[in-house]
Amino acid sequence: MNYTDGHTRICGLIGNPVKHTLSPLIHNSLSDMFGINMVYVPFEVNENDVKAAVKGALALDIKGLNVTVPYKSEVIPYLDDIDPLAKSIGAVNTLVRTANGGFKGYNTDVTGLYHAMQDEGIDLEGEVVVILGAGGVARPTAFLCADKGAKKVYILNRTFEKAECVADEVNTALGTDVVIPMKLEDYKRVLMAHDKFIALQCTSVGLFPDVNSAVIEDKEFYEHISCALDEVYRPLETKFMKLAKEAGARTFSGLKMLLYQGIDAYELWHADDGIKVTKEQADVVYRSLMLDVVGASNIILEGFMGSGKSAVSALLADELSMELVDTDEIIEETEGSTINEIFEKEGEKAFRDMETDLLEAITGDHWREFVISLGGGMPVREENRRLLRKAGKIVFLKASPETIYERVKGDDKRPLLRCEDPLSKIKELMASRMEAYEDAADIVVDTDNKTVQEVVNEIVDKLGIR
Repeated sequence: MNYTDGHTRICGLIGNPVKHTLSPLIHNSLSDMFGINMVYVPFEVNENDVKAAVKGALALDIKGLNVTVPYKSEVIPYLDDIDPLAKSIGAVNTLVRTANGGFKGYNTDVTGLYHAMQDEGIDLEGEVVVILGAGGVARPTAFLCADKGAKKVYILNRTFEKAECVADEVNTALGTDVVIPMKLEDYKRVLMAHDKFIALQCTSVGLFPDVNSAVIEDKEFYEHISCALDEVYRPLETKFMKLAKEAGARTFSGLKMLLYQGIDAYELWHADDGIKVTKEQADVVYRSLMLDVVGASNIILEGFMGSGKSAVSALLADELSMELVDTDEIIEETEGSTINEIFEKEGEKAFRDMETDLLEAITGDHWREFVISLGGGMPVREENRRLLRKAGKIVFLKASPETIYERVKGDDKRPLLRCEDPLSKIKELMASRMEAYEDAADIVVDTDNKTVQEVVNEIVDKLGIR
């Protein structure tokens, strides 16, 4: 977390609504990486207050602003200057301080989309592009495709007049005629004219909670797609992307566009410092965004002793470049005693209280990007399950009693297995805990007869963060 003091600079986001934004995660992560004393804050601006917001930002010496809907065009009259690209598009999303003490407007939505495409190895030169939708996102997208040499850019929209308006604006701005408006219902004309094309989904269809919808459901449409991008990123894999992937197309989420528009804005704000974000740094931030979108700011492994939590958590943390913590180890270090000693001297209830205290600290301190391996009994308490749900995605590693017994039968450090018939004790304990494990779990992975790598792969696939 950035340390703030009297020298801390502020950047932020104005729009309405903005409470859902992921932009603070992007910019505050970058400031941490570069050691820059800056914080990024969203500001929800009411209708008719855009002018006051810009003036207030200048008066408060705010270093820079992002602008989101519905103010990307409305903010332009209050700027000192505007970049030619943003002027051609008629919208800005980034404001940078000028030497005259005002703001200059840029559009990093366009550059961010282009960088995301470059990152995926997509070249627009000579390609046919189909854009679904004619709203605020479609205009800069069409501008980019035409500007970067696309052979044809079709804009398909339910209301033809809106598609026509966007096409006219882009064609006029660039002096071209490659952007072609079309009614959405006429999409088969594109299929008849072109064997393959790039498809860019620029509507809100498929956005959570409407996750089972796509603008076009016809499988024949998707068979013509070579590469698909959905600018919706909640969920990470929309129905549009699933249909495209099933038809063999390459797919990527609009989350990369969000990432790179933020990176481009960050570099503009710190141009005087020569800040350039590397691909490796961008990948680190992208992983954080993916984890946040799927609700897995932390990945928490639960399960009975011997279910594989230690081995799986270690490999999972390594593959995702996340910190690894084991709750039993933290308690032992904090108490200066082993789990066995705590059970013998203070009893099981005292140990369970320690587990609850630790979970309260994890949620209260807003831990992020940890793989957390839980003690086997931690999810039994209802209060613990409530805290775990706040902390991240919970993965239940499931194994049969016989598998558990084979894995732990030689371990004399398990206080609950010090009995004449360990297998019967395992069955009894597992039966008593199964309901709690299943209640807590977001994902269940059976570890019987699987390698550690296979289990890790299944977790990553089920989380949707590969």
